[in-house]
Amino acid sequence: MLNAPTIDRRRFLRFTAFAGAAAPTIVPATVRGGPSRPSPSERILVGMIGLGRQGQLVNLRQFLAMPDVQVLAICDVDAWRLEAAKKTIEAEYGKRAASGSFRGCATFVEFRDLLARKDLDAVMISTPDHWHVPMALAAMEAGKDVSLEKPITRTIAEGRALADAAKRLGRVFRVDSEFRSLPSMVRACEWVRNGRIGRLQAIQSGVPAGDDVDCPYAEDASMPVPKGLDYERWQGPAPRAAYHEQRVHPQGQLGRPGWMRVLAYCDGMITNWGAHLNDIAQWGNDSERTGPVEIEGRGVYPPKGRLWNVLRTFEVRYRFANGVEMIYKTEKPCVRFVGSEGWIQVDYPKGLAAEPASILDSQIGPGEIRFPLKSDKQDFIDAVKTRGNTLEDAEVGHRTTSLCHLGHIAIRLGAKLQWDPRQERFLNNDAANALASQRMS
Repeated sequence: MLNAPTIDRRRFLRFTAFAGAAAPTIVPATVRGGPSRPSPSERILVGMIGLGRQGQLVNLRQFLAMPDVQVLAICDVDAWRLEAAKKTIEAEYGKRAASGSFRGCATFVEFRDLLARKDLDAVMISTPDHWHVPMALAAMEAGKDVSLEKPITRTIAEGRALADAAKRLGRVFRVDSEFRSLPSMVRACEWVRNGRIGRLQAIQSGVPAGDDVDCPYAEDASMPVPKGLDYERWQGPAPRAAYHEQRVHPQGQLGRPGWMRVLAYCDGMITNWGAHLNDIAQWGNDSERTGPVEIEGRGVYPPKGRLWNVLRTFEVRYRFANGVEMIYKTEKPCVRFVGSEGWIQVDYPKGLAAEPASILDSQIGPGEIRFPLKSDKQDFIDAVKTRGNTLEDAEVGHRTTSLCHLGHIAIRLGAKLQWDPRQERFLNNDAANALASQRMS
């Protein structure tokens, strides 16, 4: 495993002197805890890239509540979001400082400048999906551990590159999904993995339908780029397109962004919520590091020429090598496991049902499979400290997101596909293999 990032003596003295004047006195974990194994008592210094709705209202709030974390630097291409997040951070840390104020949060527009800081242990990436892999790869190459918003990839090939890089560089990686931290999800998978429903035979997973119907704009609709938004940087690796607020995100607020419904930046609900629910399906099936062998699907897209153009509804059928068959479709968010001796269904966020009902009173005994229960953020930070594995590492995240991509490819081609999960290639289908490395835009 590579050494964790270190900082030079001059930077260290400047940082600690500043911290003593305006902030809680903390030292990067990579300085006080040794070169590769920060002490569990140290604070982990985190940089955040992307301060939109998810970044500020969920991820930032969680990190600010953690006593063993300090958010030291933030990055966004929208000046309003960057300033709003900076005020939130400095107000929160100011409450804890002896001086009553804190001015230690650095801001960046260019994410590479944030990654160049050697006093950061880890980064949280909460950007639009098309930026996930380029930023995560750059962060790991810069020596940072990574928590990455789901879905972590746009293509199957991206996922393989990401998982391989995390392993090669020895970086801690966490898919930022909270579903493995929900007690109902954890308990359902424990029961299934411990044979409470007999031999697992079938899985049904569901996600909400797409919500594109409220956007009447054409694909080429345009508006003036607002002051304070670096739209060129926002587009990054995506195809160039005229700016429209419904293509990007609401200005001056943290509402639901339009990019989540545009195929140039996101695959829609099939990967968005699918990365949550299908991860639970894979966990219960003990297939989180492999994949299906057969896929077919159908779906409905909006009319051609619409700005919001991701799948509205879909249904995908999978078959795994262990004989388990799975149906994944748009309905309510849930996972249902059906076995030879009963079934268990978990509904988001905490509904549980089973047949026989006595399963719900079943306890996990000594020697049985038991999963730890902790928040996704704490799981990540704990692994940064110990250099251990997370509950949802890069390989697991890649395989779950690939499950969603496989369904999308089958829908696009309208064919039953054969998949080799070891080689990660379709059998005798060049068109499908081409799509495995191409985005659906």
